[in-house]
Amino acid sequence: MSNHIGIVEDDPNIQNIVAAYLKKDGFTVTVLGSAEQAWDLWEGNPPDMWVLDIMLPGMDGYEFCKKIRRESEVPIIIISAKDEEIDKILGLELGGDDYLTKPFSPRELVARVKRLFKRTHYKADHDDSLTQKVKAENLLIYKDDRRLFWRGEERDVTTKEFDMLLLFAENPNRAFSREELLIRVWGNDYFGSDRAVDDLIKRIRKKLVDIPLETVWGFGYRLRNEGS
Repeated sequence: MSNHIGIVEDDPNIQNIVAAYLKKDGFTVTVLGSAEQAWDLWEGNPPDMWVLDIMLPGMDGYEFCKKIRRESEVPIIIISAKDEEIDKILGLELGGDDYLTKPFSPRELVARVKRLFKRTHYKADHDDSLTQKVKAENLLIYKDDRRLFWRGEERDVTTKEFDMLLLFAENPNRAFSREELLIRVWGNDYFGSDRAVDDLIKRIRKKLVDIPLETVWGFGYRLRNEGS
């Protein structure tokens, strides 16, 4: 069964081009012209990924992204004519996994869709018996299930929060520079500011109170683990 992608875009030309390229690569596609229609789809036949425009009639893409993130970690690629750095940071802070500025190459979008599916392991048919556990202090991560527990309590985290915490947990006490964290979590083709790292760390600290995630001044961050 092919992965199902919901395209939320009100421009018919972009709808048709994006849908055609994704279908050509074997994806199942549902095209929606508004966030309200997309929410109806989410409640009835939720996609495995969203390709989401920001400027929409009615509810905008930012608000839709926030609503989805309250319920799920389904991957979201934001596409927008807004190309200012602050717009990209906001989109990622609200839970977007990737941000593509219009105009863009449909082939690049397809490549990012494939990479995001591969990176997030967003599959329903994985084998629970092969689940790998990573533990650091009071942090417990089930890699294949993409579930995270802090002090014995399961916590909801975004895709990037999970990826960063997994990286730290697998490398306890190692200091990572901001530049390396950008590459390891956002990917080689991310061209935004390293402020995104600081913002993500801030959100993690707020969600996981007292996590020993230390600032290495002038360099980056590390997760302290006394048991290592």
